[in-house]
Amino acid sequence: MNLIEAIILAVIEGITEYLPVSSTGHMIIASSFMRIATDDFTKLFTIVIQLGAILSVVVLYWKRFFQSIDFYFKLAVAFIPAVVLGLLLNDVIDNLLESPITVAISLIIGGFILLKVDDWFKANEEFDAENPTAHTEISYLTALKIGFFQCLAMIPGTSRSGASIVGGMTQKINRKTAAEFSFFLAVPTMLGATLKKSYDYYKAGFELSADQINYLIVGNIVAFVVALIAIKSFIDYLSKKGFKLFGYYRIFFGILLLFIHFFVYKLTL
Repeated sequence: MNLIEAIILAVIEGITEYLPVSSTGHMIIASSFMRIATDDFTKLFTIVIQLGAILSVVVLYWKRFFQSIDFYFKLAVAFIPAVVLGLLLNDVIDNLLESPITVAISLIIGGFILLKVDDWFKANEEFDAENPTAHTEISYLTALKIGFFQCLAMIPGTSRSGASIVGGMTQKINRKTAAEFSFFLAVPTMLGATLKKSYDYYKAGFELSADQINYLIVGNIVAFVVALIAIKSFIDYLSKKGFKLFGYYRIFFGILLLFIHFFVYKLTL
């Protein structure tokens, strides 16, 4: 990996982190196209720079993020499933991070789900239109259920934001409220993932070179700045238009990746 490649991956991360299209999946595919070698640093990089994008939530929603102790407890409850399953499935997840085909299949399956989500939960939006103050509070049980849905994103290509937003909508929450809680939940989730991945990296005996440290710093800064722009645009679009465009995109992109893999050249990391 060189600096230009690191910046490209960071831009992709910043754009896709909050979209229900899988940021990790897009970085895996981009790495494959750029022929970035499979190594432990590449895996570390794709996880760590997500923290930069996630921190944009704290800047954009700082008043709401620091609203109450009860809010943090709910985030902690929602975070528990990711901690438990992340520790149990660490090696499996590591192997999946090397599979562009897993990404492609997950993109297609998730795309078909997103095409129907707006219809499945249309009643949520109608109810909230008539009751503007409804569903703005998330209970502890609802937070826990959303946390379990988020764990689906351990499969690359699934989308952490997409899984947790849909999880919230299954609990009769409207799209906007579910999306915002998903963004807040991303902060402890990606902070935990970054610390865990960094610890494993050093535990395995690896050390970061000066260039690699620069790539991580630049990558996080770029992802942060790009995400600041992307998150507001996504919330506005989602509130008005729903998920269908993202569903079509996922299906098209997933099929394109399978075609390239089997008929053009084999995608590998």
